[in-house]
Amino acid sequence: MNRLLERYRKDIVPELQKELSIKNQMAVPKLVKIIVNIGVGEAIQNIKLLDTAKQELSLITGQWPGVGRARKSISAFKLRKGVPIACYVTLRGRRMYEFYDRLVNIVLPRVRDFRGVSPKAFDGRGNYTMGLKDQLVFPEIDYTKVERPRGMNITMVTSAKTNEEAFALLKKLGMPFS
Repeated sequence: MNRLLERYRKDIVPELQKELSIKNQMAVPKLVKIIVNIGVGEAIQNIKLLDTAKQELSLITGQWPGVGRARKSISAFKLRKGVPIACYVTLRGRRMYEFYDRLVNIVLPRVRDFRGVSPKAFDGRGNYTMGLKDQLVFPEIDYTKVERPRGMNITMVTSAKTNEEAFALLKKLGMPFS
C-alpha cells in the first residue's frame, strides 16, 4: 500500500474528523482524482509537438494520456473544431496517491524561487488547481531530450463540499501553502 494512502487512513481521517466535527468517518473529505493537462497550442502547425508532450506526460504520470480536441473553431488562432491541441491524464487510486506524494515531496521543492502554492486557487466546490511553468522539475524528464519547456495544469478533485474542508485536507496531505 502507498505510504501517503496509509497515512491518510490511519492519521489524517481521525484528525480531520475531529477538526471539521464530522461524526461519520465516511463523510471526511478525500482525494477523488488528479487531472494533469498539457495544452499544446503549437500543435496546430506541428502535430509532432503533441506526440512529445504525450510522451513526457506518460513518463511523469505512469499512464498513457488521452488527447484533447478543440471544441470550436477560432479563425484568429487558425483553429478548427476537432483538431488535437492538448493531452491529459486522469489519475485515480494508487497512482493518484503516488503522483501526489511525488508532487509535494520532490517536484514542488525543485521549483525555482518556490515560496509555497497559492491558497486562493480553489474553485468554490473544494477542487484545487495549480499550474507549473516547466516540466523539467519532474525527475523523470531527461532535460537533454527536451526541445522546449511546457507548462501544465494539475487539478486535485476532492469530495469536500467547501474550500475550507478541501484546504484542511490538502494541508494535512502535505501541500505547502504560502
